[in-house]
Amino acid sequence: MNKAVVIGAGFGGIASALRMKAKGYDVTLVDRQSELGGRARVFRRNGFVFDAGPTVITAPFLFEELFELFDKRIEDYIDIVPVEPWYKFAYPDGDTFNYGGTLEDTLQEIRRICPEDENGYLELLKESEAIFDIGFSQLADRPFHSLSSMVEQIPNLAKLRCYRNVWQLVCEHLKSEKLRQAFSIQPLLVGGNPFDTTCIYNLIHFLERKWAIHFAMGGTGALVQALGKLMEEEGINIQLNTTITSIETENKKATKVHCDSGEISCDTLVSNIDPKYLYSKLIKKEDQKLSARIKTKHAKLSMGLYVLYFGTTKKFEDIAHHTIWLGKRYESLLDDIFNKKVLADDFSLYLHRPTATDPSMAPEGCDSFYVLSPVPNLSAGTQWDDIREEYANKIIQALESSIMPGLSECVVEQFDMTPQEFSEDYLSVQGAGFSIAPTLTQSAWFRFHNKSEGIDNLYLCGAGTHPGAGLPGVLSSAKVVERLVPEVLTHPVKRKSHSTHRPSLSTSPELQSESVNVK
Repeated sequence: MNKAVVIGAGFGGIASALRMKAKGYDVTLVDRQSELGGRARVFRRNGFVFDAGPTVITAPFLFEELFELFDKRIEDYIDIVPVEPWYKFAYPDGDTFNYGGTLEDTLQEIRRICPEDENGYLELLKESEAIFDIGFSQLADRPFHSLSSMVEQIPNLAKLRCYRNVWQLVCEHLKSEKLRQAFSIQPLLVGGNPFDTTCIYNLIHFLERKWAIHFAMGGTGALVQALGKLMEEEGINIQLNTTITSIETENKKATKVHCDSGEISCDTLVSNIDPKYLYSKLIKKEDQKLSARIKTKHAKLSMGLYVLYFGTTKKFEDIAHHTIWLGKRYESLLDDIFNKKVLADDFSLYLHRPTATDPSMAPEGCDSFYVLSPVPNLSAGTQWDDIREEYANKIIQALESSIMPGLSECVVEQFDMTPQEFSEDYLSVQGAGFSIAPTLTQSAWFRFHNKSEGIDNLYLCGAGTHPGAGLPGVLSSAKVVERLVPEVLTHPVKRKSHSTHRPSLSTSPELQSESVNVK
């Protein structure tokens, strides 16, 4: 049986391991952490449960597919429920914008803030759908390692005017500065600056509208556990606390991975680690094509992330499951983070309150939170150990003086992660939160290829590869790997075919008001 080794047990690696197992491979999944999940690991402190990383589930069918590969149902393993509102935006002047629910719910909120933007939003949604139909439905799970595949898409890209950035696209349709900010933040969810990210990534907006925003009961970590159980049932070998130190090759093929505890032979190799780290640290230069060396040296990285986790003895009932807390500056703040590489005194924040949906993630009467602040990556030279406490206090004070009065008096658990931990724990180059940035010149063929640029039997998945970061992106990258690796079953199992045109959970009014399992 063809032996496959998958390096990295984030969602991309887990999905690749399952898809390769379904194709008949003998799969070993290796990770340097003590638990599965990569950035989606879990912290547990005195009854509080904190998801370390991804918290927003869109396109839940991509998870459902992984269970269906083995004729199993996701709802037998975990409950995934819709969240409303999808996001609550909190502005510096005290105004708010509840985004999500039905289309009419969103239009009602838009009319309250800026009535003249109602038609503009409908036009924006229509254009986002057109981008989605190409960028996601047609291209997200297709390989882009050949230049011809990119050339074929030039007419579509030209038609979509993909040279525009997300901010330019949004401003063509909306006049309100508040709404412009609300509908341009999507690139930040995948590591991009709205003022620099190609408008192709505006497909995220329609993706949210099509499938809504969901949450796995028990947290994202519970979803990782469900997938871990599935892997164990299907005989995937999981090897944790194992760091890969090099890849051995022979005749341009990977034959072994060397790790801190020995070596593992392989016939096929899949990498779910940061591609810049892979090519710069694990693969010999002579085993790399020029294209890989150029990308490794010159690829522009995403911003870094500062994540503050805290538990409170008080419940903040007015705080939504997902809150976007916007500071007084927008474009100039993002310029500081992405271009000037300056850690500013101010910030904008993403606040996650999972106990709004699942109270079991904190002791009774308490709340569990994490707050994420986009910051420069480590190339800025910030000495996080010297300032982390001060930065945490600034965030607590900002929230307390605006939307969470009395916060500092009821915090009982508090810790953080900085770009330094992203570098050390995840081997993310410069502590970047999302690998390389989603610019036009770092998308599709220009991104790190899913088929290795140099080693014939090495494949890549994850945030730094096509189609990009975010849960839909990394799960789709595993589908690309599945398309690329050969079938090895003597009698392939007939599996259900899947389409990105599945019925939307968000389009049914009766589903809007209930907590339901993914169907």
